[in-house]
Amino acid sequence: MKFVDEASIYVRAGKGGNGCLSFWREKFVAKGGPDGGDGGNGGSVVLVADEALNTLIDFRFTKKYIAESGETGQGRDMTGSKGPDLEIKVPVGTTVIDDDTGETLGDLVRDGQKLKVAQGGHHGLGNTRFKSSTNRAPRQTTKGTIGEERTLKLEMKVLADVGLLGLPNAGKSTFIRAVSSAKPKVADYPFTTLVPNLGVVKVKKHQSFVIADIPGIIEGASEGAGLGIRFLKHLVRNRILLHIVDLAPWDEITPAEAAVIAVNELHQFSPALAERDRWLVLNKTDMVPEDELEARCQSVIDALGWEGKAYRISAISGEGTEVLCLDLMTALDEKRELLIESPEAREKEKALRTLIDEEGRNRIMSLREKRRKAGLLLDDDDFDEDDYDVEVEYVS
Repeated sequence: MKFVDEASIYVRAGKGGNGCLSFWREKFVAKGGPDGGDGGNGGSVVLVADEALNTLIDFRFTKKYIAESGETGQGRDMTGSKGPDLEIKVPVGTTVIDDDTGETLGDLVRDGQKLKVAQGGHHGLGNTRFKSSTNRAPRQTTKGTIGEERTLKLEMKVLADVGLLGLPNAGKSTFIRAVSSAKPKVADYPFTTLVPNLGVVKVKKHQSFVIADIPGIIEGASEGAGLGIRFLKHLVRNRILLHIVDLAPWDEITPAEAAVIAVNELHQFSPALAERDRWLVLNKTDMVPEDELEARCQSVIDALGWEGKAYRISAISGEGTEVLCLDLMTALDEKRELLIESPEAREKEKALRTLIDEEGRNRIMSLREKRRKAGLLLDDDDFDEDDYDVEVEYVS
């Protein structure tokens, strides 16, 4: 199975059944009158969120989904059967967009949540409906209407409370292994993380949060370098971003330069996302000589103009991670309470997510078009399609 977080599909609802033209026929009943029944409604197309799914790979092979039409009405006032709704399962965290208008139709963020994306056609009327005192043998019927049809773009974004941001080998995967039971790949070379990883961090009994690790970004990612910026969209739903900086980088880049690069690429992708609550985490303190540690930490803080708290941790040994997780749990609880109590806060959060979605989508489309004009992308290719095995999983 492959990790696919974007797909386009065509959906069409069923046509409504036609009304029936019929008259009662019975021995010794000369004029039985009209008895044509109505047709049945066409089936609608409904998307259903399923937490058992974690990729849109199925939609790369099956792209057309057509619901059944309603049956035609019959004599003896029998109504035609309604076409059953066509339910299509998608991963939790899927955003549904009308590809023709660009309108966002909805977000499926809860298991079992449903979204009707194409309304079935309305049934036609049989001739019984047209009888009256002056028209006792009506021959009028109506046809069922056609169902709605749409081309949809599906975008899956992993659902997590906290997202990890940083360059390759900053220690993001090591951090998620240290604070949860998730086991993402860890190695001493860049881009060991190719797809998002999720882990459940249990802080106290009945208190936990979900953390997401996305592939690292490098300088020029907004122009397609490395794995590009496609995975940054998975940070949209995160309430807090952890910017992890490697204090002992594997190449010649300095920690301060690495920190600035990550923030710059984030701004290139979405200025609104860059304004999300972001915490600074200085990692690999155990690999820096004591007499250099303070200077390296301060260089990162100065380069970013950082005014908030900077956490110093060693993900591989777990030093400092417990305090960080406790503080994260407290902050997330406060944010949840605020969203519950304040309608204004909920509207603000909704507007921010919509803006980040729009900025990120426009940036990715712009990059795709730029690569196509440069001859680097064929019309039927997808520049961000990959062949990586799925590693997205919740582990507690």
